[in-house]
Amino acid sequence: MNGRALHGVNLTGWLMLESWVTPGLFADSGALDEPSLIHAVGTQRYREIVGRHRAEFMRHADFVQIAGRGFNAVRLMVPWYVFGAAGPDPGPYVGCIGNVDDAFEWAEDVGLKVLLVLGISPGREEDEHGLIHNHEHFSDYRDDMLQVLSLLADRYKMRDGFLGVEVADEPRTQTRRGLSVSEGVPLHVLRTYYRAAYDAVRKTAGKDPVIVIPDAGRHGAWDVFMAQRRYENVWLDSHLYHYTDKTDATGPFGVRHLVDNSLAALKAARRSGLPVMVGKWSGSLPFPDSLMTPEGLIAIERVYIAEQINAFSDCPAWFFQTWKTAGRLVGWDARVALATFERRMLD
Repeated sequence: MNGRALHGVNLTGWLMLESWVTPGLFADSGALDEPSLIHAVGTQRYREIVGRHRAEFMRHADFVQIAGRGFNAVRLMVPWYVFGAAGPDPGPYVGCIGNVDDAFEWAEDVGLKVLLVLGISPGREEDEHGLIHNHEHFSDYRDDMLQVLSLLADRYKMRDGFLGVEVADEPRTQTRRGLSVSEGVPLHVLRTYYRAAYDAVRKTAGKDPVIVIPDAGRHGAWDVFMAQRRYENVWLDSHLYHYTDKTDATGPFGVRHLVDNSLAALKAARRSGLPVMVGKWSGSLPFPDSLMTPEGLIAIERVYIAEQINAFSDCPAWFFQTWKTAGRLVGWDARVALATFERRMLD
């Protein structure tokens, strides 16, 4: 993609429920995620909850506000069961392709680009055990995911707002420590999937849509992977959170250290030879000092956010996590965290 860089927000918790975004949906059940919510309340009640939430949580007015704040793109995670019965067996889950259609209408109405993200995280499938047969291991459902990517690309390839598709969200790869191997998908299996996903999207939608591959937190593991002589218009996605870092971020030195960590991650990722975007980042700081005043925390978070925006200036795109939360979480809700930033800083 040529031209202006994309500065956008994630629409987390809209089409796939997230308890930290909308805790009220989970409060009465004791569930912490969507699969456990289904177990707790039953399929019929779950369908009522998710249907009402999708209709109310995000509206055309949100897209108007997003554009009005100076953003020019959204990163929209769609579940693998987005097509309902028209796609792979959705089990108890509810399709939402009509909501995705709405998102494109609303985005194009205000000039926003849409990056679709297939909401799977290979190596983290344990949450769906017992709900979906054949979803225990990535190799069991890989071909179904390629089908969904192809269907999405075919449906939106002619839309003005269609930026492209990200083929997964946050994979977890195996790592070896001594004689032990961690949980996750083998890196070579993930690489093979990325190549197959590229071919599936290109076969359906041609060379124009951007195809994004997550770095799975392995920023330096993609050297000369998918070299551009063979693969066109591919971006690598790094998610740069630091809220769990063991750093005292109560002053400028700590903030600088966190931003330096992001710069180091981007440098490692760029060895791939691919453009590197930041698909998720936030203003949340690690271990805030209990003695820090709310005003002091807001001030240091503002410095942190500004430094991150500057650090990402060479990226083709970045997406803040996230546009909205029910509790207007400081550091995570763009309506709060970025409220005091001038449009020119986001343009």
